[in-house]
Amino acid sequence: MSETDETQQAAERSHVGVERVKTVLRQSGVEPRVRWFETATPTAASAAAELGVEVGAIANSLVFTIDGEPLLVMTSGAHRVDTGFLGERLGGRIRRADADTVKAATGQTIGGVAPVGHPAPLRTVVDVALADYPEVWAAAGHAHTVFPTTFDELLRLTGGDPLPVEPSEV
Repeated sequence: MSETDETQQAAERSHVGVERVKTVLRQSGVEPRVRWFETATPTAASAAAELGVEVGAIANSLVFTIDGEPLLVMTSGAHRVDTGFLGERLGGRIRRADADTVKAATGQTIGGVAPVGHPAPLRTVVDVALADYPEVWAAAGHAHTVFPTTFDELLRLTGGDPLPVEPSEV
């Protein structure tokens, strides 16, 4: 590959959201190991298939609102967030955020929302089921990217609360 091709490929593999995520990871003492895919992997199933891992090892970043404030829920790809159940645990009413709310709260678009790299810290819940995997994969700020991490590191990076997100986990 020529130097020009390498420069062009590096430019194509750059995105403001991904760069923000990498910056936060470095500032937190984590070497960013962002992996880019040729096609978008906006679902846990598609990311798991690309990586060759169980769907439960995908840390979905889902944005909700709780009493009108953004709430990031990092859930195992094998789970659905039971908003009534989680809302009771958190003491509020949870609703799925619309695309504009997601973008405003995270600076990222649905399908590529990372656990970090947002304009301001978000209240975060980390699904306790992710602790079952020695390595989990989270979006890195773009629908074509992921990075490996662990349950404990997600808690540390996000300041999140470890909670079940559905009754079957209790």
